[in-house]
Amino acid sequence: MQRRDLLKAGLTAPILATPILARPALAQGGNSGATRARTLRFVPQAALTVLDPVFLSATISTTHGFCVFDTLYATDTKLRPHPQMAEGHETSEDGKRWTIRLREGLRFHDGEPVRARDCIASLERWASRDQFGQILRQSVAEWTAPDDRTLSIRLHRPFPALLYALAKPASVVPFIMPERIAKTPGDKPITEITGSGPWRFLPDEFNSGSRVAYARNERYVPRAEPADGASGGKLVHFDRLEWHIIPDGATAAAALKTGEVDWVEYPLPDLIPSLKQDPRLAFQVYDPMGFLGIMRFNHLHPPFNKAEVRRAVRDLVAQPDFMASVAAPGDWAECHAMLPCTLPGVESHAPVAPDLESARKIIRAAGVEGAKVVIINASDFAAIAPQGRLAAQLMRQLGFDVDLVETDWASVLARRTSKAKPGEGGWNILPTNAPSGSIANPAVNFAIRGNGEKAWFGWPEDPATEEAIDHWLYAPDAQAQSLALRRVQETSWNSVPFAPTGIFVLQTGFRADLSGVLQGPNPYLWNLRRA
Repeated sequence: MQRRDLLKAGLTAPILATPILARPALAQGGNSGATRARTLRFVPQAALTVLDPVFLSATISTTHGFCVFDTLYATDTKLRPHPQMAEGHETSEDGKRWTIRLREGLRFHDGEPVRARDCIASLERWASRDQFGQILRQSVAEWTAPDDRTLSIRLHRPFPALLYALAKPASVVPFIMPERIAKTPGDKPITEITGSGPWRFLPDEFNSGSRVAYARNERYVPRAEPADGASGGKLVHFDRLEWHIIPDGATAAAALKTGEVDWVEYPLPDLIPSLKQDPRLAFQVYDPMGFLGIMRFNHLHPPFNKAEVRRAVRDLVAQPDFMASVAAPGDWAECHAMLPCTLPGVESHAPVAPDLESARKIIRAAGVEGAKVVIINASDFAAIAPQGRLAAQLMRQLGFDVDLVETDWASVLARRTSKAKPGEGGWNILPTNAPSGSIANPAVNFAIRGNGEKAWFGWPEDPATEEAIDHWLYAPDAQAQSLALRRVQETSWNSVPFAPTGIFVLQTGFRADLSGVLQGPNPYLWNLRRA
């Protein structure tokens, strides 16, 4: 209650003692009326620490990637794939040959044309980093470029989900880069940010903790179709795009009210009722498919290397408490499943009546009573930080020795890669969220993959789920795929790669004179106009 009162006070108080526009991060680029009118100012969810959206799967890097790069195919708001850079494709009768034709006039920001060989190099690098890409690569016999505008993919066996792989909308997206850049090994971030997308990155103005700047790509040739999610025409009506990193939610809200910024990706839920009273502001659901809350376990080290301990924790998670901490009333629901409950075919388990004493008995029997549990929590990420604190409270109730390590999101991203023992720089629990679009089916759902060392952070090993995913991928018909999906849900629920904390939608806030705000698992920074 004290936190909410403090934040509300920040909205009703006089303008900040240090006006935002007086700060260097917002002062660069000129503040004349004409320049401001042609500049879109956006406050993202977190600082942009890694510029390579293939090297890092964080949503903030993906948002940056969609500004700078483009994709061969893209999904609409219902996750249906459509041609994007591609003009279209043909498939052989046996399904083992795909021929993709590029649209005319595609050019990179340096003026060079986009060629099929650029696409091949980009897809090969993406496949070295992404779980879905790795599955696809196992089916690819060869990638070839018969000419500059034609990409040919020969498969060992039919791969019905190929377009869904090329149109992957979140996490590690198959962005197309120049061949010289895409030849960078996948385990090293690229150093040159040159794409063919609607915005050009301005490296001289980049400051990870305060500011990211882009200029309109005047060479960009948008598709004729209306924008829909990540697909369709990416029309840019501003000359300049600026991201302003404002970690404090009350400060960001104040900047939105005064018009110093145009769009705040994640206004604090506590503040939205007050902000909605301002007729100069507008709100809409960020992504109707929502976000799945995830309490990720590290499977390499005690105590969560034992499935029975993970199950005991999962069954004690009070989802209403977790969800109420990050979403406004009416914007969340319980979801006891390994895939988002907003998607067809997903079955939510009935919640188990909490039984703390039974859970403690399981933990004692497993020999991990009183074990040290290190929770790494992003204190500057409003949709994550409260869940991490609730997780710490739950672990203490279970008798664990809790070390809640609260740092900025960038530090969490760095530490989550560590496989070291929790007390030596590693971790036990990672609270996070996943856009439903990034985990919408078994192939793209990084959180349920159980391929050990190759799995997402936490590194679960679950052969049963891996086998079920394989059956889903190569199912010959809809009925077989439906059965495989059910099996995936059964095996992953039993294995407990993570504990779901509920599903929620977030509202995004912007100035009422800004139109064309799209919905999807990422903010799409095109299709926007100022009245």
